[in-house]
Amino acid sequence: MDINCESCGTTLKIPDEKLPPNQTVSITCPKCKGKIKIDTRELDRGIVSKKKEEAEEETRPLDLFEEGTRLALVLDGDDGHVMEINSALEELSYKSLSPSSIQEAMDKLRLHHFDLIILSDGFDGQDLENSPITHYIYHLSISIRRKTFLALLSDKFKTMDNMMAFVKSANLVVNADDISNLALILKKAISDNEKFYKVYMDTLKETGKE
Repeated sequence: MDINCESCGTTLKIPDEKLPPNQTVSITCPKCKGKIKIDTRELDRGIVSKKKEEAEEETRPLDLFEEGTRLALVLDGDDGHVMEINSALEELSYKSLSPSSIQEAMDKLRLHHFDLIILSDGFDGQDLENSPITHYIYHLSISIRRKTFLALLSDKFKTMDNMMAFVKSANLVVNADDISNLALILKKAISDNEKFYKVYMDTLKETGKE
C-alpha cells in the first residue's frame, strides 16, 4: 500500500500484511517525523471489491461464434442508440456485441476479431481522443487494421465527411442525428471500402508485395 505524508509529500510503501485490518492507525513519517493516519477499512473494502471483480470476470461466459460470422462491436452508452444501431446491423447480417464499459470492450477486442466497430464519443465517460479503444485500434498491425471497419459516432461530425474520417484514422464518421439511416450509410461506406481495398490488394499482388 502506498501512503503519502501530507506534511512533506514523501511516499511510503507499506506491505498490506503489516497493517492491522479494519481500523485506523497512526504512523510516524521517517523523513519529517509527522503523523500519518491510515484507515485500513478502505483497504479492506478495496480488496473485497477487487476480488468481486475478479470473480465476476472468471464467471463471465465466453462468446462463441460460428466460422464466417461477421462480428460488430457497438460501443455507445445511450440505450436508445444501441437499439437503433443493433437493428441496422441485424439488417446488414452482422452479429453485434454491446459491452457496457471500456474494460469489457477491451476484453472482447483481445478475444475476437471484429469486422466492424462503432464507437460513440463519450462512451464510458471517455471522448474519442482519449479513449483506450481508439488507442488500441490505432496501434493494430496494418494487416489487421485494414480488415476492421471503424465508424465513429458524434454530434460534432458531418456524416460521411471523408476528410474528418481520415483525420480521425477511421473509415467513417456519422452524426448522431443520422442513426435512423445507419443501415444505408454503413452499406454504402463498407461497400466503397471493400472496393478500395480490392484494388489495393490486387495492386500489391501484381507488384509482388503480397
